[in-house]
Amino acid sequence: MNRLPCRRPPVPGRRSRQRGAVAIVVGLTIVVLMGFVGLALDGGHLYLTKTELQNSADACALAASYELTGAPDIPADAFSRAEAAGKTVGGKNKVDFQASAIASSDIAVCFGTALNAGIGACPSIGWVSAGAASPSSKYVRCTVTRGGISPWFMQVLGFGDQTVSSLATASLEPSQSNCALPMALCTQGAAPNYGYSPGQWVPMDFQQNGNGNSVNNYTGNFRWIDFDPSAPTPGCSGGGANELACLLAGVGQCSLPEPTNAACSSSGNANPTPGCVGQTGSINSLDKAFNTRFGVYANGGGYSPATAPPDFTGNAYSTENWTSGNNAYAGVVAGQTNFKDARAAHLQITNPVAVTPPFYSNNDTIATQVQYAANGADRRLVVVPIVDCSSFVGTQHAPVRAYACVLMLDPYRRQGNDVKSRLEYLGRSDIPGSPCATSGIAGDASSLGPMVPALVQ
Repeated sequence: MNRLPCRRPPVPGRRSRQRGAVAIVVGLTIVVLMGFVGLALDGGHLYLTKTELQNSADACALAASYELTGAPDIPADAFSRAEAAGKTVGGKNKVDFQASAIASSDIAVCFGTALNAGIGACPSIGWVSAGAASPSSKYVRCTVTRGGISPWFMQVLGFGDQTVSSLATASLEPSQSNCALPMALCTQGAAPNYGYSPGQWVPMDFQQNGNGNSVNNYTGNFRWIDFDPSAPTPGCSGGGANELACLLAGVGQCSLPEPTNAACSSSGNANPTPGCVGQTGSINSLDKAFNTRFGVYANGGGYSPATAPPDFTGNAYSTENWTSGNNAYAGVVAGQTNFKDARAAHLQITNPVAVTPPFYSNNDTIATQVQYAANGADRRLVVVPIVDCSSFVGTQHAPVRAYACVLMLDPYRRQGNDVKSRLEYLGRSDIPGSPCATSGIAGDASSLGPMVPALVQ
């Protein structure tokens, strides 16, 4: 007879305890999965926020560095302008999926004399505020911070609000291309300054016919030019006087020809030899566009501080009100204000009694001090080419020998058919410490162009 195997009797309650283990495993798995999902989403959110803040920091540093001209003796007011410019431009960016504005208080702007002055965010050791900056501070650092970022999922694991920051450092570096006005200093001697000395005043005297057209009988040392006679400048239509007016009221001509020691062989409107520019011939009066840089707006001229910004000051200079006849940029004349001080105070242009012809007409609209401060930029410290103007005879083109930094002293003034205007030569634009900065592409250590803002960290 077969016997059934002996079985142990069931233990009361054991089966129910095994059923509960599955729920515990599932619960722990959900928590882990939520952690991974939260890490991915909240981490991605923080990473995106940091990227958006980095855009703001980069923009801030580039805008601020534009003002650091004149090293190793940068004027004190340049640092406050740099801070204001950095915060203004940095604040034009947005954060949190481009839905939230970046406040001025979120942006810190500091200055340092060396790139390795410190590795921390601004302010930190080696990086100081505008009021404490050294005249030799050639670097600017912007730190943009956003706090109070609430996690979406990681709160489950006990994470609270987060703070993210980004920083960028910029400086002025020599450019491989740049922007300049369509005016040329004519060579008067040999390199490196071609017959000019810093602080020297250079006249642009010529005549206009009865139709307001300038004629090629220049008696001064600088003149109008056409950087590329074969084609109009991008963004400036119409050619001729319209093109030049567009450049004067705008940023100028960019992607300029490299200086050359060669002669020019082309003529007419054909493409000139590389490094050469063309002459403009007779052109319509450019006073309306030219004078916007002084904050002088002709009624009916179509310009305003919003569309054609002035400089930080309109204070103008002639031998009648600046009797030394030189170094209006930083010189001293009793009872007068030099350009550096006028720019810091945002002085308006005025018509001194002794100045003939006057700097502006009673029918012109003059920018206010508030408009000089709010809309102003470096519009009178400009780059122009130094050109061998003797080559214009016969070829209609002339070679660019170098680029100069100049100060526009007075508006385009007419007395009958005679036009008067002056520049002050401040040296080659590619020398260290040039007060001119421009727009363009930063080059390498061998580049010889004017200084342009460049990110270095």
